[in-house]
Amino acid sequence: MHALSRLSETNRTAIAQITEELDPLSLNWLSGYLAGVAQIRHNGLPVQVPAAPELSLVPAAAAPAQRPATIVFGSQTGNAQRVAEAFAQRCEAAGIAVRLLRADRYPTRELKEERLLYVIISTQGEGDPPDDSIGFFEFLSGARAPKLPGLKFGVLGLGDSSYPLFCGIAEKIDQRLVALGAERILDTGLADLDIDTVAAPWQDKAFAFLETDHQAHAAADSPAAQSSNVTVLETPARSSYTRDNPFQATILQSQSITGRDSTRTIYHYELSLEGSGLQYQPGDALGVWPTQNAKLVEAVIQTLKLDPTETVTIQGTSHTLQAWLSHYRELTQLTKPFLVELAKRNSDTVLQTAVGPDGLNTLQALLKTHQVLDVLERFPATWSAAELVQALRPLAPRMYSIASSQSEVDEEVHLTVANVHYQFNGQDRWGVASDYLASRSEGDTVPVFIDPNTRFRLPEDNDRDVIMIGPGTGVAPFRAFVQERGIQGGKGRNWLFFGNPHFHSDFLYQTEWQRALQDGQLQHLDLAFSRDQENKIYVQHRLLEKAAEVYAWIQGGAHIYVCGDATQMAKDVHQTLQKIAQQEGGLDADQARSWLEELSAQGRYARDVY
Repeated sequence: MHALSRLSETNRTAIAQITEELDPLSLNWLSGYLAGVAQIRHNGLPVQVPAAPELSLVPAAAAPAQRPATIVFGSQTGNAQRVAEAFAQRCEAAGIAVRLLRADRYPTRELKEERLLYVIISTQGEGDPPDDSIGFFEFLSGARAPKLPGLKFGVLGLGDSSYPLFCGIAEKIDQRLVALGAERILDTGLADLDIDTVAAPWQDKAFAFLETDHQAHAAADSPAAQSSNVTVLETPARSSYTRDNPFQATILQSQSITGRDSTRTIYHYELSLEGSGLQYQPGDALGVWPTQNAKLVEAVIQTLKLDPTETVTIQGTSHTLQAWLSHYRELTQLTKPFLVELAKRNSDTVLQTAVGPDGLNTLQALLKTHQVLDVLERFPATWSAAELVQALRPLAPRMYSIASSQSEVDEEVHLTVANVHYQFNGQDRWGVASDYLASRSEGDTVPVFIDPNTRFRLPEDNDRDVIMIGPGTGVAPFRAFVQERGIQGGKGRNWLFFGNPHFHSDFLYQTEWQRALQDGQLQHLDLAFSRDQENKIYVQHRLLEKAAEVYAWIQGGAHIYVCGDATQMAKDVHQTLQKIAQQEGGLDADQARSWLEELSAQGRYARDVY
């Protein structure tokens, strides 16, 4: 029987009406959504209709004669999404047709038909794709990817050069597209934390090619075909305080929330946003612009025997060397580009190996254990003030998951911050932002801004259950979640998995969780204090102990959230969830992996990992 003959006249009329009214981007989304619904029902799972996104769609005019260029973005924390949206809006202003799609919404069957493709994607942790791009990356890397002789493309990568596989996903996508026969039209951009330094010139070149391409087609097409708008995502209005114009927030409270014998000092901060107009949602992050520790700045200057008052000018901006190192350059995070510059000045075998083609393990060891001062002392070299400033990476703000609901605390924002302070070769070392915050007193101000995380949001349906997995300071956003859910009401249950080394010294927000249990705002609390017994117990072990109930919650429509360390915890939890699906759902390994990917695509499995 033909598929259409199974539809009623009413259904066929409704489908015709919907497809007439929707623009191409919405139709692409709808096709993916309906395919997902079919798979969900096939697996016997409940279907949730997703709520309208925070970003609104700008209606598109009639499609142009030529296929529009496509911009695909993959973003973990929102940076790649913001860059992609800004680029698409620039095209819109120039009347150039593009379509903008998140990687997990891109219909991969259309790749072979693409004419011009731009990929803007971040790299996470040890060279992993962002969660929303796993399926896209695996398709492109796999045997099903088509030959692409008619495709022209450009790739912009966002990453962090303190990791050895900096922008590794962007480089792999670039190489794979070339291998499939596509033509690279501009060099791959590899943007560090100072994103615009690389992203802005990359976008200029990408736009110039688009503009030339658009004009060439416009000249050949009929006048009717020349008129087209861009389908892009519009960002909502924001406060005037931003990353480049931070708000000076007053510290209302600074309090240690770990015991004296804890191996880490963790602070709870409460900051005032009064008068800023800044708004945030549970799941968002607060960006903090730090100042380097004065002792560290002095030690670097003395080690290199430089004059702190010397004026250095870089790209038209002038400061004294001391000001550059205090406010504008990274000193606590070592990067490969800095090691490359150091290797030009010192021929030590370890250093040369680290920056060589086969030195990944040596490089990883240096990046994980050394700060800038450590390698300057270990590998002595002569630097001028200007050379040093030029080689160091610009200082970037530090992002902290917000530990409060604005519905609960009004014009305040709360943070949970582990103070990084340790000894290296008998000398004090610090984490730049945690040390900066710890050195502030109540009444002092710190420059801050809101960094939205649209992929780490509570379900729109307050009757949905949520499972929260957050060991250590990863519990911060879940404090915000529970506060918000308590105010929203609804029938949805809340289940928290929390872990830390010791119960008596590291049980963060213990009285709050106990009160939430008593008040019915938290239905389950599972704890994993790893060093309170001979065999270490972590949150993934607690998940396995409750495997049947965890799986039942998920099958019943629960949303799962993971926050914390990306290098090990997040991977262990991910593997444990797959194991639970195999154990409780009877899935094989491939099916369990696809199950988690589908939950992620639905927005029901979200991670905020670092």
